[in-house]
Amino acid sequence: MTTLGTASAAPGEFDTGRLTVGEMRDGTAVGLPVAVVNGERDGKTLYLQAASDGDELNGVGVLRRVVPQLDPAELAGEVRVVGITNFHAFQIAEHRNPIDDTKLNRAYPGSANGSSSERIAHATFSAAEDADLIVDLHQGSTSRMINEVRVRCGRHHRMHSDCLELAKAFGCGHVLDQKGPEGQLARAGPDDGIPTVDPELGGSVGFDEESVQYGVDGVFNVLRYYGFLDGDVQTEPQTRATDFDRYGSPVGGLVEFKRDLGDEVSAGETLFEVTDVFGTLKATVTADNDGIFWRSRRLPQVATGEYVCSVGTDVDEY
Repeated sequence: MTTLGTASAAPGEFDTGRLTVGEMRDGTAVGLPVAVVNGERDGKTLYLQAASDGDELNGVGVLRRVVPQLDPAELAGEVRVVGITNFHAFQIAEHRNPIDDTKLNRAYPGSANGSSSERIAHATFSAAEDADLIVDLHQGSTSRMINEVRVRCGRHHRMHSDCLELAKAFGCGHVLDQKGPEGQLARAGPDDGIPTVDPELGGSVGFDEESVQYGVDGVFNVLRYYGFLDGDVQTEPQTRATDFDRYGSPVGGLVEFKRDLGDEVSAGETLFEVTDVFGTLKATVTADNDGIFWRSRRLPQVATGEYVCSVGTDVDEY
């Protein structure tokens, strides 16, 4: 029997429920939606979660398509799912938990007696810490972003090669291999000996169909590659970046991009121009280094020094 919150499933069963992580200001229980799919056959355990940033919804879109397709009779091992992790931020479609003004994905592994975010991190990490694999579904918030998988443990970590393998199995085509900030689940998992990746499924307001499909395909790739489901997975070479160049606007105005997501760029090539409202050119910004056009702001208006785009650098293939 596997239990996650109020969801319990014996081998060959599926159940949903709620994982209590505290109370609202009126005393109403805060329960994260959870699911357990317990396969009829023995196997590994996969932990999946989405929306640890409350405005990153593509991962929720992935899970609502993946979970109904998981048949315990066809599954070896078990899949544990937390469908909405940052409960409070999700309710108001904001990035950070409004109860403690904290980014939840900086709070792992959490604390049972800490702030709201630390308690959520502790409860969800407790559900994941005996898993064999962790996939933490994200997106580029409301920016436009390439579909990618992030490996955040750092290249000298003992779990680095295992995390790279998991990222390749997921198979978005692009990987960011860069040590992440303290408190990320994609760092806490490897520190506990669990291969963990952080797929960043594009960026949008609401669901983005293309990115959601990347995530659905990626989860099923993982399930087949690691033997949860029957079927072969032919892994493809992944384009990997190990650093970013970030670009802000030198002036205020309206941005016009000269490159699109996924484009290769060369040092000195124009990335974007800024004009005034009458179309008069005010600034041209060029790439400092060779790389891949990775991320860009969604809205055209910018102030001086405001973020505009990022180029993934130190690019190779593995």
